[in-house]
Amino acid sequence: MSTHTLVIGGGVVGTAAAYYLAKAGHEVTIVDQGRHGGACSHANCGYISPSHVPPIPMPGLIGPTMKSMLSSDSPFYIRPRFSPALWSFLLRFWWNCNETQMKHAARGKHALLHSSRRLYETLIETEQLDCNWEKRGLLFVFREKHHFDEFAPINDWLAKEFDLPAVPYTDGGLQKLEPALKDDVHGAWHYENDAHLRPDRLLSSWRTVLERLGVKILEQHKVTAMHGEGNKLRAIQTDQGEIAADRYVLATGSWSPFFNRELGCTLRIQPGKGYSITMARPEICPKIPMLLEESRVGVTPFNDGYRLGSTMEFGGYDASINQKRLGLLKKGAKLYLKEPFTDETYEEWHGWRPMTPDDLPYIDFAPKYGNVIMTAGHGMLGLSMGAATGKLAWELLDKLEPHVDPKPYRLR
Repeated sequence: MSTHTLVIGGGVVGTAAAYYLAKAGHEVTIVDQGRHGGACSHANCGYISPSHVPPIPMPGLIGPTMKSMLSSDSPFYIRPRFSPALWSFLLRFWWNCNETQMKHAARGKHALLHSSRRLYETLIETEQLDCNWEKRGLLFVFREKHHFDEFAPINDWLAKEFDLPAVPYTDGGLQKLEPALKDDVHGAWHYENDAHLRPDRLLSSWRTVLERLGVKILEQHKVTAMHGEGNKLRAIQTDQGEIAADRYVLATGSWSPFFNRELGCTLRIQPGKGYSITMARPEICPKIPMLLEESRVGVTPFNDGYRLGSTMEFGGYDASINQKRLGLLKKGAKLYLKEPFTDETYEEWHGWRPMTPDDLPYIDFAPKYGNVIMTAGHGMLGLSMGAATGKLAWELLDKLEPHVDPKPYRLR
């Protein structure tokens, strides 16, 4: 039976949910407080990365790494301020830095990452999405030999537990594979099953498909209230008027905690601001996307551009662009690449990643309303997990057999 589903949030997760619901024959409307695909889904590094199974909270992270987060030069930076929500988040984050929680989070992440990798390939081929899709893998690059060697046990674990082995390259072999790297860069692990795309083009191309399927997209509609009757959400109030539906998907990323009281839950999400610079391709441009591990910088070559991205700044919902953080991207890339950046800049950008204390997203029904499913907290992997999350949201709403086990993503 066809129903009307309202998807709140027009990023990659909301778009995926709308797509699978519309393909199943449902009437679907997307509302976004800004423009469709204009928030954290717009200019990230574009990785579709099954390799990103290890969660951020890892054993041994507490100590020097956490202390460095108070330095404004650190790739991961906490802006000192009074914020009970932030410090509660960090305490829970530190509590998750143990082997038991790490393995639990890794299993949950793997299911969504593995599923999304397959779903994107099918989706892009079936719908002919124009998004610079390339299957060149992802390089985890290390300047120092001891850092390269320290990653070996993690690679062994990924290979054994998740069938995700990487091909190691060192010294001259690495430069033969990727000539854009400097000669003094020691080695890299190549995860060949990873892929990449240009996220803004994915969203614009996917939007065309949604509109062909009859999905309505309402931009510049900020949700100001929710109106329920019993255990059902009846309508949402926006600054453009009231909108009613039969069912709802909350896909609002870092803004999701603002709906905690309305939905009767506690989504422990902090906005982790990431940055990127998109520019013209350098003359010596990398062929393979890469993570420059010691500097925590992502490098993505596109057909018609080149992007440096990453860093993490916990500074609340501050919408300003910190030029010092952008400078860290260039500074980090300079250590590894023969031609790390160009002077022709197309865009300087930031986005708030919805970070959770255990690095797992929430995909579950709202405690207060049985017709609302929440999809939030995908951290740095909203794009990589987006397709599987959208499909899972549709399956749960339609009471179908879920294609991945939803237990790890329940409110906990």
